[in-house]
Amino acid sequence: MARAELALRQHPRVLSGAALTVLLGSAVTAFGVAPLTPIDTTPVSTRIITETLGVPDLGAQEQALDALSLALHRNDLTRAGDTADTLLSRLGIQDAEAAAFLRRDRAAQRILIGRTGKRVQATSVAGPSGQLQQLVVRGPALDSAKALTHFSRVTLQRVANGFSIQEEDVALGVQLRSGAGTIRSSLFAAADQAGLPDSVTVQMAEIFGSDIDFRRELRKGDTFAVVYEALSADGEPLTWGVNVGRVLSARFVNDGHTLDAVWYQDGEQRGGYYGADGKSKARVFLASPLAFSRVSSGFSMRFHPILQQWRAHLGVDYAAPTGTAVRSVGDGTVEFAGVQNGYGNVVMVRHGGEHSTVYAHLSRIGVRVGQKVVQGDTLGAVGSTGWATGPHLHFEFKQGGRQVDPIKVARSSEAVSLSAAALSRFRSVSQTAQGQLDGAIASAGAVAQME
Repeated sequence: MARAELALRQHPRVLSGAALTVLLGSAVTAFGVAPLTPIDTTPVSTRIITETLGVPDLGAQEQALDALSLALHRNDLTRAGDTADTLLSRLGIQDAEAAAFLRRDRAAQRILIGRTGKRVQATSVAGPSGQLQQLVVRGPALDSAKALTHFSRVTLQRVANGFSIQEEDVALGVQLRSGAGTIRSSLFAAADQAGLPDSVTVQMAEIFGSDIDFRRELRKGDTFAVVYEALSADGEPLTWGVNVGRVLSARFVNDGHTLDAVWYQDGEQRGGYYGADGKSKARVFLASPLAFSRVSSGFSMRFHPILQQWRAHLGVDYAAPTGTAVRSVGDGTVEFAGVQNGYGNVVMVRHGGEHSTVYAHLSRIGVRVGQKVVQGDTLGAVGSTGWATGPHLHFEFKQGGRQVDPIKVARSSEAVSLSAAALSRFRSVSQTAQGQLDGAIASAGAVAQME
């Protein structure tokens, strides 16, 4: 025993390895001698069962399927240079008879001519024949006087002896939409961020144009909300022209001051925008002779680009593309229409009393001396005639022969108020509009938090 203990202390690793080898060997031996369970090789008993199945008569179903006509529906827009063949081919239809009718029938020809972007919906038969069954085309109203309220629907239908065609002007569908935003850099940038169409932005700027000088008084952090009409043709968005209608209500918070405007029409009278107090947003004079535009040079001192010296700029310059319509800011009579020195093509309008306006650098003149004009009438178009370095409108407002700031004149001009009876009815309309604007602001705030 003493020798064993001494050996264990002197050679621990050798003895431990030997012991482990003995144990492993025993385990293998035990595994090797364990008996295996025998496999049961007794065959499984099976039997074959044969039954006759009755086959149902499918003839009626086959006839019904043969008689069934599957219809394919496709949509597209008309394009410049479209012919009957190219349009049908793009719709996946090979129908010589339909193509011939489109070329021959005068009403059908109008599908292919005129403004592009008309919405086309085609229904054809599935299968090798691919016959056209119906073609519905929606586009601008046939009667131009209804362009803002209606759309045209042209329906080409296959009948027993060929095709029939029907043309009609249909009232546009109207849905209410809203949006709200905050000014970070410019009104248009904020409106784009809010998903508002440009035409809505322009309308909003026109509505508040006499209250806010958008070129000098817009502040970072100003907010706005608007409710407007979205137009549709048979429930589909318009693919031509302006796809929005009138702004119904708007709110603008400028430098902490809240301004509201609501569209109101009392019976058959002419409608307009009114503030919460029932006073019209319309003024005797418009704030601008152009629809909302970037102002390139205001009523102030400036360095004259041609004379190369500092001079008082007693007017407002509006940068705009050549051909942009120029409108009269108020009712009056054309006092001058022609060419005059540095003004180039110029129109001067007398508004009665001591007020007159000047519209210079026009590319064309659309009125004559002595002609009566009302607020909003087109006088000509933007150009670069006379002393102009580029296309723009130079506009002056004179009071007693002296140039004055047109923005101040427009803001101080008289506003019409509703009568007591109309004011009562207006308040009900205004209350509904206030709720819609509050909803637009709340929705915009919720979206902003999610982002």
